[in-house]
Amino acid sequence: MATSAGVGSGGTLDQDRVQAFLERVITDSGAAVAGLCTSLGDRLGLYTAMAGAGPLTSAQLAARTGLVERYVREWLAAQVAGEYVSYAPDTDTYLLPAEHAAVLADPELPTYAAGFFTAMQALYATEDALVEAFRTGEGVGWEEHGTALFAGTAKFFRPGYAAALVPEWLTALEGVREKLERGARVADVGCGYGYSTTLMARAFPRSRFHGFDFHRPSIEAARGIADEEGLADRVSFEVATAQDYPGEDFDLITFFDCLHDTGDPGGALHHAEEALADGGTCMVVEPNASANAQENAHPIGRALTAASVAVCLPSALAQHGPQALGNHAGEETMREIADEAGLHHWRLAAESPLNRVYAVGR
Repeated sequence: MATSAGVGSGGTLDQDRVQAFLERVITDSGAAVAGLCTSLGDRLGLYTAMAGAGPLTSAQLAARTGLVERYVREWLAAQVAGEYVSYAPDTDTYLLPAEHAAVLADPELPTYAAGFFTAMQALYATEDALVEAFRTGEGVGWEEHGTALFAGTAKFFRPGYAAALVPEWLTALEGVREKLERGARVADVGCGYGYSTTLMARAFPRSRFHGFDFHRPSIEAARGIADEEGLADRVSFEVATAQDYPGEDFDLITFFDCLHDTGDPGGALHHAEEALADGGTCMVVEPNASANAQENAHPIGRALTAASVAVCLPSALAQHGPQALGNHAGEETMREIADEAGLHHWRLAAESPLNRVYAVGR
C-alpha cells in the first residue's frame, strides 16, 4: 500500500516543513482564484477607472464603470485582501496605487501584465483535454483553446515588444536596422494578432512586412489592427504555417515566442534558411527559461514552465512532428536544430527577464 513520504517506512515528517509547505500551497491556491478577480478587473475596466482617480468609494467606482455596486464592493474586498488596492476605513474609500496601476491599468506601459490573466480563462477550460493528453500522449493544439488564449497572449506580450523590439532587439542585430531603414522585406512567422509586425512596420515605413500564422481568426484580427493603424500599405497577413509560408529573399525572418510551439522547429528553420535573402537574418525570440529545471525556480521560470505544460508542449505534440520541445529546451538544443537546418551562425543578441533574442544566419 502506498504511504506518504517517510510515513510507514520508519521515517518521520518534519512538521515545521510540512506546515511551511502547506502555507505555500494555500498561498498559491489563493493566488489562483484571485487571478479570476484580476481578470475581471481588467476586462471590466475597474483598474483603469481607479488609476489616477484618488480614493473612491465602492459606489463611486460602480458609477464610473457602470457596474453593480454590490459586486464592485465584493471585488474591492478581494483586492484589499490581495494588497492590490489599499483601503481607508475612516472614509470607506479604496485606492489603486500608481505603481500598481502601471502593472494593471495601462496596456501602453511596458510593465502592464494583466493580459496573462485573460489567457488563464482558456487554460483552465482545457484541463480535461490535458488530463486525456497525459494518458494518451496526444496533443492539444492551439486551435483547441478558446479565443481568450489568443487575445490574452497577444495582450500579454505586446507591452514588452513595444518597449524593446525596435529600440533594443532590432538594434542588436548586426546591420538589420540599417536595412529596415533603407527598405527591406520581412516575414513575421507565427505573428498571431500581428502586434510585433505592426510595431516594426510603424517604425520602418520603407520596408514591407508579411505576417504569417496558421490560425485564421488571429490573422483576421491582425488585418483589422493593421487597418486601424493605417499600415495596410506596408503590411500584409496570410494564413500559413512555419513550414509553408510563401515568399523568398526576405532580409529578416522573425519568430516571436513561437518556434518552440511547432512540432517541427527544424523544418521551420530550414524553410527560413531557404527563404532568406543573401546576408539575411533570422531573429528567434524565445522564453528566458533554462533546460536545467533547478535554474527555473523563480517566479518567471515558474510561470514559463507551467505554461509549457498547459500550452507549448501539447501544441507541439498535436502537430505530430519530429520534435516536441516545450518552452525550456535551452539555447544549446535550439542552436543545434538551427545548425542542422543550415543556419550555422548563432548569437545571443539581447536578453530580458522574459525573453532571449538570438541572431541566426547562414
